Amino acid sequence: MDDQTWDKVHQPCPLCDSSDAVGVNQDGSAKCFSCGEFMPNYEQACNGKTMTQPQTTQPKQPDNVTEGNFIALTDRKISQATAQKFGVKAVQDLKGQVIKHFYPYYNGHELSATKCRNSITKDFFVQGSYNDTGLFGQQLFKGGKYVTITEGECDAMAAYELLGSKWAVVSIKRGAQGAVRDIKESLEFFDNFENVIVAFDNDKAGKDASVKVARLFKPGKARILTLPNGFKDPNDMLKSNRHKDFVESWWSAKVYTPSGVINVTEQREKFHNREKKQSIPYPYEGLNKKLYGLRQGELVTLTGGTGLGKSSVTREIEHWLVKQTQDNVGIIALEEDWRRTIDGILSIEANARLYIDQEREKFSKEELDKMFDILYDGENKNRVWVHSHFGTNDIDDIFTKLRFMIIGCDCKWVVVDHLHMLVSAVHEGDERRAIDTIMTRLRSLVEETGAGIILVSHLRRVDGNKGHENGIEVSLSHLRGSNSIGQLSDCVIALERNQQSDDPDEARTTRLRVLKSRYTGDVGMAARVIYDSETGRLSELTNEDIEFDNSGDEGF
Repeated sequence: MDDQTWDKVHQPCPLCDSSDAVGVNQDGSAKCFSCGEFMPNYEQACNGKTMTQPQTTQPKQPDNVTEGNFIALTDRKISQATAQKFGVKAVQDLKGQVIKHFYPYYNGHELSATKCRNSITKDFFVQGSYNDTGLFGQQLFKGGKYVTITEGECDAMAAYELLGSKWAVVSIKRGAQGAVRDIKESLEFFDNFENVIVAFDNDKAGKDASVKVARLFKPGKARILTLPNGFKDPNDMLKSNRHKDFVESWWSAKVYTPSGVINVTEQREKFHNREKKQSIPYPYEGLNKKLYGLRQGELVTLTGGTGLGKSSVTREIEHWLVKQTQDNVGIIALEEDWRRTIDGILSIEANARLYIDQEREKFSKEELDKMFDILYDGENKNRVWVHSHFGTNDIDDIFTKLRFMIIGCDCKWVVVDHLHMLVSAVHEGDERRAIDTIMTRLRSLVEETGAGIILVSHLRRVDGNKGHENGIEVSLSHLRGSNSIGQLSDCVIALERNQQSDDPDEARTTRLRVLKSRYTGDVGMAARVIYDSETGRLSELTNEDIEFDNSGDEGF
């Protein structure tokens, strides 16, 4: 379609709102050279919209495409010498104003097509065919150290002048949307040059096309030129006499590397001036010695068997984040009502199990209000955000709320309790695949937003006579459902407790074991906390609180 003769050009686009990027064929089909969309029927695509750009009929093609003379393109401030070098002729009106350009395209050294452009209306058409033609200016250069690619013919001539007429410069034929096709058709030409400088227009279409073109060349060969602010293309810079600035930008063009691949040589300043990871301590000193605290931008997984105290540890951490930081805190607890969630954190403040009606009734409304103000109002107003799920859970809806908490509510820390409720929201039969998907999404969200996420996860049942309820040592292989839980987490903390022990102190003591620490690499037993059934609190035990018998078992 690009080689057809357009019936109308520079028409408005009904799809992207460009005012002059559409070419309409004689059969009524059209293409927008801004958004790249093809419209089988232009009038239908407009769908009754009022287009502000007047319909401009293509001027009559000249009988002789060689009309015009080699003169300075004064409308573009391009010298006669440069125009003649590139074989570009022009026509002047009676007042000496340049009104037409003729850009030649060659198949080898044979003229195969001429693009005729009206300088006043900016309309153009092609006499002949682009088929088998090279890039604009390609026939002039055989090889060398540098070749620059621009988005238009006048930009090519302008860049050539700006560079002192020293280096090869060519232009694509079909605009930014056709750039990849144009370059692919001339790839052998670029084999003769050591470096390719991509100098497309300083707009979204040009920047996107620059990356796509740079990918066509072997690593290290393509460089992308960034024009100074305020300039759309090389011709703009020539008209403003900004030769020095263009040359500086040209020499400073960065070697293209795919997203996520960096050149270490260029990273010295960032290496020295890196952002320091600010850590806040855990409520338990044993964890701090192993992990050096909690950090935003990390995914921490807290795991343990059923009934081993995951909720109690989670509540302590949530309360700790509210009291020890100024950061907003988000909580997504999928197995409980929002009131139970805020009761749980308030219980830590009260040193009482307020989630039990009989315990809450021991406090007056004034006492409860005072504690509520401490955690959820006053200096902490608008800092704690809780997911109210109303009993319905959809995985995309949950992630939308999670993102809203982080971005919309500015939560720097979010607790998600728990992973396997998220899995059930996926409505898929393959648990492993669902976990892989969810962990990948959580990992991506952490990387994107820099928030700290604390994820609660279950353990699988283990073979043998002794299970997690009997206090067996937990390993990463015990994580339920998928290896991705351990792989994508920055830190994994496991809870171990022998809840079936005849010793009441042992039955209410939970061991905190670090299974993974990407930050410190320090793993193993970190802390022991004991549960107080009167207050519902967990207190850390010191070495003096623990006795060991000759068999190595712990005693109290």
